[in-house]
Amino acid sequence: MDDVTGQIPEFTDSKPMTDNSLLKYVKTMDPDTITQLSRPDSSDVMQVMEHNVVGLLGGLPSGQFDVSVTTNRENLGRLLASAMMSGYFLRGAEQRLAFEERFSTNFFDDEASEEG
Repeated sequence: MDDVTGQIPEFTDSKPMTDNSLLKYVKTMDPDTITQLSRPDSSDVMQVMEHNVVGLLGGLPSGQFDVSVTTNRENLGRLLASAMMSGYFLRGAEQRLAFEERFSTNFFDDEASEEG
């Protein structure tokens, strides 16, 4: 199941790293923009992401244990991809919640004004 040979996965073999247009684009971005895109808007999302990563790595308290995590490049890439997908999902959920809250507030405000 796990590739223990240490080779780079097949999906990266199809395109050399020098042709990675996303990487080139990110390198041209202003550092402040990258920081803004990397930071969640709410503390709720940050807590969920932290909980997710701790769940993946293990949650032993560092005050009582000398915790050290060792991995290879491929597994670290998988962890990063998982965190990115979780962040993308949570951002969408956060936007939907905000939309639903605005919609229900506007709906109930309109209903109350019609009754009064």
